[in-house]
Amino acid sequence: MPEFYPSIGEAVGAAMQHNIRLAYGHKASGPDTSLQARHLPHPSADPYSVPGMIARLTETATPHEVAGIIEEVNGALGALPQLTELVAAAADWARARLTFENPHHNPTFETWTRLAAATRMLRDVQEELVVAEDMIGACPVQLSDPKYRDEVPALRTREPLSDVLGNDAVADNEPPATQNPEADRRRAALASSPHAGTQRTAPSVGATSEPPASAPPPRTPRSR
Repeated sequence: MPEFYPSIGEAVGAAMQHNIRLAYGHKASGPDTSLQARHLPHPSADPYSVPGMIARLTETATPHEVAGIIEEVNGALGALPQLTELVAAAADWARARLTFENPHHNPTFETWTRLAAATRMLRDVQEELVVAEDMIGACPVQLSDPKYRDEVPALRTREPLSDVLGNDAVADNEPPATQNPEADRRRAALASSPHAGTQRTAPSVGATSEPPASAPPPRTPRSR
Protein backbone atom coordinates (compact mmCIF):
# COMPACT_ATOMS: atom_id res chain seq x y z
CA MET A 1 0.00 0.00 0.00
CA PRO A 2 1.33 3.47 -0.81
CA GLU A 3 2.34 5.82 1.96
CA PHE A 4 0.26 8.98 2.11
CA TYR A 5 1.93 12.38 2.31
CA PRO A 6 0.45 14.80 4.84
CA SER A 7 0.31 17.67 2.35
CA ILE A 8 0.37 18.42 -1.35
CA GLY A 9 3.60 20.37 -0.94
CA GLU A 10 5.43 17.34 0.42
CA ALA A 11 4.06 15.17 -2.38
CA VAL A 12 5.30 17.66 -4.99
CA GLY A 13 8.67 17.87 -3.24
CA ALA A 14 8.98 14.09 -3.25
CA ALA A 15 8.16 14.05 -6.97
CA MET A 16 10.92 16.57 -7.64
CA GLN A 17 13.43 14.55 -5.64
CA HIS A 18 12.37 11.44 -7.52
CA ASN A 19 12.98 13.15 -10.88
CA ILE A 20 16.39 14.39 -9.70
CA ARG A 21 17.40 10.88 -8.67
CA LEU A 22 16.34 9.58 -12.08
CA ALA A 23 18.28 12.31 -13.88
CA TYR A 24 21.51 11.85 -11.89
CA GLY A 25 21.45 8.14 -11.45
CA HIS A 26 20.33 8.08 -7.80
CA LYS A 27 23.25 10.30 -6.78
CA ALA A 28 21.11 13.04 -5.29
CA SER A 29 20.86 13.36 -1.56
CA GLY A 30 17.88 12.06 0.35
CA PRO A 31 16.38 8.63 0.92
CA ASP A 32 16.01 6.53 -2.19
CA THR A 33 12.35 5.71 -1.80
CA SER A 34 9.80 5.20 -4.49
CA LEU A 35 7.48 8.08 -5.31
CA GLN A 36 4.26 8.05 -3.29
CA ALA A 37 1.15 10.11 -3.91
CA ARG A 38 -1.40 11.33 -1.43
CA HIS A 39 -4.93 10.02 -1.90
CA LEU A 40 -7.23 12.89 -2.89
CA PRO A 41 -10.96 12.11 -2.68
CA HIS A 42 -13.28 13.54 -5.28
CA PRO A 43 -15.12 16.72 -4.14
CA SER A 44 -18.44 14.88 -4.34
CA ALA A 45 -17.20 12.41 -1.72
CA ASP A 46 -17.46 15.12 0.96
CA PRO A 47 -19.79 17.97 -0.07
CA TYR A 48 -19.00 19.86 3.14
CA SER A 49 -15.25 19.96 2.57
CA VAL A 50 -13.76 23.04 0.91
CA PRO A 51 -13.35 21.28 -2.48
CA GLY A 52 -16.88 19.94 -2.12
CA MET A 53 -18.30 23.39 -1.41
CA ILE A 54 -16.37 24.84 -4.37
CA ALA A 55 -17.90 22.15 -6.60
CA ARG A 56 -21.37 23.00 -5.28
CA LEU A 57 -20.97 26.75 -5.76
CA THR A 58 -21.64 26.92 -9.47
CA GLU A 59 -23.10 29.80 -11.50
CA THR A 60 -26.47 28.05 -11.55
CA ALA A 61 -26.70 27.66 -7.77
CA THR A 62 -29.65 29.46 -6.16
CA PRO A 63 -29.11 32.37 -3.76
CA HIS A 64 -30.35 30.16 -0.91
CA GLU A 65 -27.72 27.52 -1.75
CA VAL A 66 -24.93 30.09 -2.00
CA ALA A 67 -25.89 31.68 1.32
CA GLY A 68 -25.87 28.24 2.91
CA ILE A 69 -22.40 27.50 1.58
CA ILE A 70 -21.06 30.83 2.87
CA GLU A 71 -22.61 30.06 6.24
CA GLU A 72 -20.89 26.68 6.26
CA VAL A 73 -17.55 28.31 5.49
CA ASN A 74 -17.90 31.16 7.96
CA GLY A 75 -19.78 29.48 10.79
CA ALA A 76 -18.31 28.83 14.21
CA LEU A 77 -16.93 25.48 13.05
CA GLY A 78 -16.36 26.50 9.44
CA ALA A 79 -13.13 26.42 7.47
CA LEU A 80 -12.43 30.15 7.71
CA PRO A 81 -12.58 30.44 11.53
CA GLN A 82 -10.39 27.37 11.80
CA LEU A 83 -7.89 28.87 9.37
CA THR A 84 -7.93 32.10 11.36
CA GLU A 85 -7.20 30.22 14.58
CA LEU A 86 -4.39 28.31 12.87
CA VAL A 87 -2.68 31.52 11.71
CA ALA A 88 -3.23 33.09 15.14
CA ALA A 89 -1.62 30.04 16.76
CA ALA A 90 1.39 30.47 14.46
CA ALA A 91 1.60 34.14 15.52
CA ASP A 92 1.48 33.12 19.18
CA TRP A 93 4.24 30.61 18.49
CA ALA A 94 6.45 33.43 17.20
CA ARG A 95 5.38 35.65 20.12
CA ALA A 96 6.75 33.11 22.61
CA ARG A 97 10.19 33.53 21.01
CA LEU A 98 10.33 37.33 20.86
CA THR A 99 13.40 39.18 22.10
CA PHE A 100 14.31 42.84 21.68
CA GLU A 101 18.02 42.70 22.45
CA ASN A 102 18.98 43.85 18.95
CA PRO A 103 16.73 46.72 17.80
CA HIS A 104 18.21 46.66 14.26
CA HIS A 105 17.74 42.96 13.51
CA ASN A 106 14.74 41.07 14.83
CA PRO A 107 13.46 38.50 12.31
CA THR A 108 11.23 36.86 14.95
CA PHE A 109 9.38 40.13 15.51
CA GLU A 110 9.01 40.60 11.75
CA THR A 111 7.59 37.08 11.49
CA TRP A 112 5.11 37.82 14.29
CA THR A 113 4.13 41.07 12.56
CA ARG A 114 3.32 39.25 9.32
CA LEU A 115 1.33 36.52 11.05
CA ALA A 116 -0.53 39.00 13.22
CA ALA A 117 -1.45 41.06 10.14
CA ALA A 118 -2.69 37.91 8.38
CA THR A 119 -4.81 37.06 11.41
CA ARG A 120 -6.40 40.51 11.42
CA MET A 121 -7.13 40.29 7.69
CA LEU A 122 -8.77 36.89 8.09
CA ARG A 123 -10.99 38.29 10.84
CA ASP A 124 -11.89 41.17 8.54
CA VAL A 125 -12.81 38.62 5.87
CA GLN A 126 -15.14 36.90 8.32
CA GLU A 127 -16.92 40.19 8.98
CA GLU A 128 -17.25 40.90 5.25
CA LEU A 129 -18.73 37.45 4.66
CA VAL A 130 -21.31 37.97 7.39
CA VAL A 131 -22.54 41.08 5.56
CA ALA A 132 -22.35 39.38 2.15
CA GLU A 133 -24.34 36.40 3.43
CA ASP A 134 -27.22 38.71 4.37
CA MET A 135 -27.10 40.38 0.95
CA ILE A 136 -27.04 37.20 -1.15
CA GLY A 137 -30.80 36.75 -0.80
CA ALA A 138 -31.39 39.95 -2.80
CA CYS A 139 -29.50 38.58 -5.81
CA PRO A 140 -31.68 37.33 -8.72
CA VAL A 141 -31.98 33.64 -9.43
CA GLN A 142 -31.65 34.06 -13.21
CA LEU A 143 -28.29 34.52 -14.91
CA SER A 144 -27.64 37.95 -16.37
CA ASP A 145 -26.65 38.77 -19.94
CA PRO A 146 -22.98 37.76 -20.46
CA LYS A 147 -22.18 41.25 -21.79
CA TYR A 148 -22.47 42.65 -18.28
CA ARG A 149 -19.87 40.26 -16.88
CA ASP A 150 -17.10 41.98 -18.79
CA GLU A 151 -17.53 44.98 -16.51
CA VAL A 152 -15.97 43.16 -13.54
CA PRO A 153 -13.10 40.64 -13.44
CA ALA A 154 -13.51 36.96 -12.62
CA LEU A 155 -11.81 36.07 -9.34
CA ARG A 156 -11.66 32.30 -9.55
CA THR A 157 -8.03 31.35 -10.20
CA ARG A 158 -8.02 27.56 -10.47
CA GLU A 159 -10.12 24.44 -10.66
CA PRO A 160 -10.35 21.97 -7.79
CA LEU A 161 -7.31 19.72 -7.64
CA SER A 162 -9.26 16.72 -8.90
CA ASP A 163 -10.02 18.62 -12.11
CA VAL A 164 -6.35 19.55 -12.51
CA LEU A 165 -5.22 15.95 -12.08
CA GLY A 166 -7.77 14.68 -14.60
CA ASN A 167 -10.22 11.81 -14.72
CA ASP A 168 -7.80 9.07 -13.65
CA ALA A 169 -7.10 10.71 -10.29
CA VAL A 170 -10.74 10.57 -9.24
CA ALA A 171 -12.07 7.61 -11.19
CA ASP A 172 -12.30 5.37 -8.14
CA ASN A 173 -14.15 7.98 -6.08
CA GLU A 174 -16.67 9.36 -8.54
CA PRO A 175 -20.37 8.52 -8.04
CA PRO A 176 -22.43 7.11 -10.90
CA ALA A 177 -22.69 9.40 -13.90
CA THR A 178 -26.44 9.83 -13.37
CA GLN A 179 -25.73 11.48 -10.00
CA ASN A 180 -22.53 13.29 -10.89
CA PRO A 181 -22.82 16.74 -12.51
CA GLU A 182 -19.04 16.82 -12.89
CA ALA A 183 -19.17 13.77 -15.16
CA ASP A 184 -21.87 15.47 -17.24
CA ARG A 185 -19.65 18.54 -17.61
CA ARG A 186 -16.72 16.42 -18.75
CA ARG A 187 -18.87 14.55 -21.25
CA ALA A 188 -20.10 17.87 -22.62
CA ALA A 189 -16.50 19.05 -22.98
CA LEU A 190 -15.56 15.87 -24.82
CA ALA A 191 -18.61 16.21 -27.07
CA SER A 192 -17.50 19.70 -28.09
CA SER A 193 -13.91 18.65 -28.86
CA PRO A 194 -12.68 18.51 -32.48
CA HIS A 195 -12.44 14.70 -32.30
CA ALA A 196 -15.93 14.19 -30.89
CA GLY A 197 -17.54 13.69 -34.29
CA THR A 198 -15.21 10.81 -35.07
CA GLN A 199 -15.96 9.17 -31.73
CA ARG A 200 -19.72 9.55 -32.11
CA THR A 201 -19.80 8.11 -35.64
CA ALA A 202 -17.63 5.10 -34.87
CA PRO A 203 -19.49 1.86 -35.80
CA SER A 204 -20.80 -0.28 -33.00
CA VAL A 205 -19.89 -3.91 -32.46
CA GLY A 206 -23.09 -5.10 -34.08
CA ALA A 207 -22.73 -2.93 -37.17
CA THR A 208 -21.92 -4.38 -40.56
CA SER A 209 -18.18 -4.76 -40.90
CA GLU A 210 -18.09 -4.85 -44.72
CA PRO A 211 -18.08 -1.36 -46.35
CA PRO A 212 -20.01 -0.75 -49.59
CA ALA A 213 -18.19 -1.68 -52.76
CA SER A 214 -18.25 1.90 -54.04
CA ALA A 215 -16.92 3.38 -50.83
CA PRO A 216 -13.50 5.03 -51.22
CA PRO A 217 -10.60 3.58 -49.21
CA PRO A 218 -9.97 5.22 -45.85
CA ARG A 219 -7.49 8.07 -45.81
CA THR A 220 -4.20 7.57 -44.08
CA PRO A 221 -3.62 9.76 -41.00
CA ARG A 222 -1.86 13.02 -41.75
CA SER A 223 1.62 13.14 -40.27
CA ARG A 224 2.66 16.21 -38.30
